[in-house]
Amino acid sequence: MKPLFVKESHLGLRVMLTLLVVAGLILADLRFNSLDRTRAILDTLVAPVYWVADIPSRLKDWQETHLVSRSTLQGENERLRRENLILEGRTQQMASLQAENIRLRALLNSAALLRDDVVVAELIGVSPDPVRQHVVINKGSRDSVYVGQPLIDANGLMGQVVEVGEFTSRVLLITDLTHSVPVQVNRNGVRAIAEGNGSLSALEVHHVAATTDIREGDLLVTSGLGGRFPVGYPVAVVSSVVRDPGQTFARILAQPTAALDRSRHVLLVFTVGQGEEG
Repeated sequence: MKPLFVKESHLGLRVMLTLLVVAGLILADLRFNSLDRTRAILDTLVAPVYWVADIPSRLKDWQETHLVSRSTLQGENERLRRENLILEGRTQQMASLQAENIRLRALLNSAALLRDDVVVAELIGVSPDPVRQHVVINKGSRDSVYVGQPLIDANGLMGQVVEVGEFTSRVLLITDLTHSVPVQVNRNGVRAIAEGNGSLSALEVHHVAATTDIREGDLLVTSGLGGRFPVGYPVAVVSSVVRDPGQTFARILAQPTAALDRSRHVLLVFTVGQGEEG
């Protein structure tokens, strides 16, 4: 039994001595800061352990910073592309509206110069038949539209109404093969007949003697003969005059002043007495 008690007393003594040493070191450190150097050396030796232990956490932070940020940037770029596309579309629409406002102002200025009553109409349809040059407007009998009523745009005569419905009307353009309009040269009053030839960009002036004073650049206006069109509306500008010595009449082409293939808003002209009759 004695050796056992000796070992236990030695173990208790070691524990007590250890506690005393630890207490002494703590007191010395608290009072004299004598272990700062030792602590710094130990921190330096342990630093690689902390660095290695922190690798998983730093990898997670890197992944969140780079991968999530890349996904976020891709989403933001996609959103910005969509917004840019929308803004471009709106810009185009604004440009279209601005151009339309310019055309409407020109149309209203043209209406202010007319001596007849007018109403603004809008083209809502075009004939699909390439031989027949008809357009449909959004005004009809409820707006007092009548057959034979002249249609103009901001630049000149476009045609005349040939069919009237309750809400819409059909207009025959001046360039149709079946259409003709009495005109006169604005410069000297020479009268002629301008006929359509199926092309939106040209009229033919027939039965003009080769010796007649008419030349390129002359403005042709309605003469008022026949009572269909009022006097003085621009119709076309002479673009070509060919005089063949062997022919009695000159070959004359003229370009319509109206924008037949572009105008959307037009004017229906109510001449005196015609509106009541229609």
